Amino acid sequence: MDKRSKRILIAFGVALIVLMVVEIMRPKPLDWSPNYTTTAKTPLGGHIAYEELGDFFDAPVKRVTEDPFEFLQREDYGTGELYFFVNAYLRLDGNQVDRLLKFAEAGNTVFLSSNAFGEVLLDTLKLDISREYSFREAEARPQLYNPGLALDEPPLFQKTIIPVHFSEIDTLQTTVLGAMDVLNKNLVTEEREEDLLNYVRVPVGEGSIYLHTLPQAFSNYYMLDGASNYTAAVLSYLEPSKIYWDEHLKSGRVFIGSPLRYVLNQKGLRWAYYLVIGGLLLFVLVRAKREQRMIPLVEPLRNDSKDFTATIGNLHFQYKNFSNIIAKRITYFLERIRSDYYLNTENLNEDFIVRLASKSGNPKEETQELIQLINALKGKSIHSESDLIRLNKALEKFYK
Repeated sequence: MDKRSKRILIAFGVALIVLMVVEIMRPKPLDWSPNYTTTAKTPLGGHIAYEELGDFFDAPVKRVTEDPFEFLQREDYGTGELYFFVNAYLRLDGNQVDRLLKFAEAGNTVFLSSNAFGEVLLDTLKLDISREYSFREAEARPQLYNPGLALDEPPLFQKTIIPVHFSEIDTLQTTVLGAMDVLNKNLVTEEREEDLLNYVRVPVGEGSIYLHTLPQAFSNYYMLDGASNYTAAVLSYLEPSKIYWDEHLKSGRVFIGSPLRYVLNQKGLRWAYYLVIGGLLLFVLVRAKREQRMIPLVEPLRNDSKDFTATIGNLHFQYKNFSNIIAKRITYFLERIRSDYYLNTENLNEDFIVRLASKSGNPKEETQELIQLINALKGKSIHSESDLIRLNKALEKFYK
């Protein structure tokens, strides 16, 4: 290795070490992204709620890491149990909703706290939600309607608040449990919207489904910042004998499929790994030399058969031998049908049309028009240029 290469390699190594030290020593910015997983200790994580949930109800808590549909299909649940969901957004599909409804009908409870629930669940329960997008900076004071659970000083939610509320409910079935008073801080006049419904209960069979639109109430930050009384009041409607905590439908759920996941999860090992990879790349860039001659450009073989076909086609067209061209186009089309779809083309009848449409994926009506055109052209002795154009367009439409 010459002196110049050594200097470049040393300079690169020193720069990487400096960057690594700066990255390790630099304080991490506070992560306000919603997580709500049991292990997340960030402001919007769910670690505290998960740890306190069992003590609050004096009931065992089971952490469920699989899809609700698969879990409830396999789990032998009883009655009086609670399936607990909290996340920034929940978009339940039809299969998940069906299983949760059966779970509730058996005398259990489903609790969901989120800014979205999915159209399937909302349509099933005859609910609708609205988001106040004009409130870019919002404050919310939630309150419960039950006088026994109402707070003298409702907590103030100031950070990461999205004013989501129920705009439509089924008044015959739905019980409103709480609302929130929202203040738009972005306006000079401090526009305020009161009684935005954010907590409802819908009976389902022998059980119930609770929907709550302020998931921040179950986050680490707000439970430590004076909102725990409100959180406890929200949960006071529930009396489970066993709790299933959903850990599958979470924004912060992390997937690491690499075999180096342990190395990449440890900051020191991760930077050492990057340093080694960077050094190897630098060595390759500095030391690599071109040791082989330039590969000559080889022209691809000319497709003479294609040129021959084009020449013959032009010859037929110039002599206006339309009948010959049409016969060849039909013969080629039927041969392709036999080789691609394994269909007998001896009788181009209704049964043939149905089977061809099914195998080719074309609509039956368009396939029928094409076959009728072919039968009509085969029955004519003299053909015109317009007949050839019609056949060509029909065949191109079929192939597309």
